Parts: sequence; structure tokens; C-alpha cells
Amino acid sequence: TIAYGQTEASPVITLTRTEDTLERRVSTVGTALPNVEIKLVDPETGEATPVGEQGELLTRSFMVMKGYYNLPEASAAAIDKDGWLHTGDLATVDDDGYYRITGRLKDMIIRGGENVYPREIEEFLYTHPKIADVQVIGVPDERFVEEVMAWVMLKPGETADEDEIRDFCKGKIAHYKIPRYIKMTTEFPMTVTGKVQKFRMREMAIEELGLHKAAGIETA
Repeated sequence: TIAYGQTEASPVITLTRTEDTLERRVSTVGTALPNVEIKLVDPETGEATPVGEQGELLTRSFMVMKGYYNLPEASAAAIDKDGWLHTGDLATVDDDGYYRITGRLKDMIIRGGENVYPREIEEFLYTHPKIADVQVIGVPDERFVEEVMAWVMLKPGETADEDEIRDFCKGKIAHYKIPRYIKMTTEFPMTVTGKVQKFRMREMAIEELGLHKAAGIETA
């Protein structure tokens, strides 16, 4: 079975069951636990999103923490006045109540006023026959505020350049989602627990691409 949760929710929020179909056990994080409420909302308006549409996952139950110890401001930011814990995770839900986690709100790229979700671009690029792994981030841009950058890891023995990757995207995803910057790499910066450090990727990109001015960083 697959579980989804956060420490703040003590910790499980949803769970797949052994009787679920294989497709649901591998592609979803299951349904809400008993006595656990979940809703998906538009991050900008706070309005509930319809079935199948992406939104931030909020949860409410007796298992949700009261707050962070001695951190009232952080507690207020995480849990609203109605007791809903804002997880910061983006998700969709189907008609049967099965949830799919689609990304992190903090990873969302805002390019020229358009919301771009890295997970969507990553999943598309995974369909390229030469790509083994990919991570998409936003990097500072003076014109559009942020631009899309893809770090691409190729399969052993394969070769490809930036133009090939961009040509693969053209006509298949929106033009503003096509990565402006593409970095071919053999590894991603990782934590000791094996999680990709996208903030480090952004820092490295600013240095390598000379985006200090767009990032508001003064250089000597």
C-alpha cells in the first residue's frame, strides 16, 4: 500500500488499500483515512477546485497538530482559523476520491503571469526515449520574472543536445512551458536522505548562467 501524509498530520492523511486495483495502487496515494477531511483549493483564491482539477491539498482532523512549539506565526501560516492544515502539496482527486500528488506549491514557476507546474513538464519529458531522469526548476528572469530550466539526465549510451530536447517539446506542450535553459547532467544535488535539492539547483543555475541581476544579487 501507499500512504501520503505529513508530520503535522500525525502523519498519514491518505492510504491505498490492498483491495484497490493495481493501477490505483501505483498511480495514486489512495483515499482519505476515516475521520479525515480533505479539500483541494485554488492557491490564489482559496476556492474549492472541481474534480480532476489541480489544487492545494488541505486536511482537517483530530490528528492535525495544534501548532509548532513557540512559533505562533508559523502555526498561523500552516493552519487557518477553521482548522485546515495547508500542506503545500498540489494534488488532484477523481470521482471516487482517489488522490494524486502532482507537485509542491513552492516549486511552482510563474513565467510572465502564467503558472507553470514543474511536475507536468517533468512527466512530459520522461516520455522522451533518451531521458532517464529530469528535474525542472524556475530561474530568475528580468523580463518574465522566472524562466523554465530543465536538468536532464540521459540513459546510458544515449546522446542528445538542448535543441533536440526543445524540438521534442514543440507543438506538444505550451510554448511558455518549453524550457529556455537545458542542462545536461549526470547527477542532481541531493540531501543525505536522497531528496533532490531544487534550491541548490537554482543557486547553481544562477551562478552558471550569470543570472545575478535578475535574482537581485549584487556582484563585485
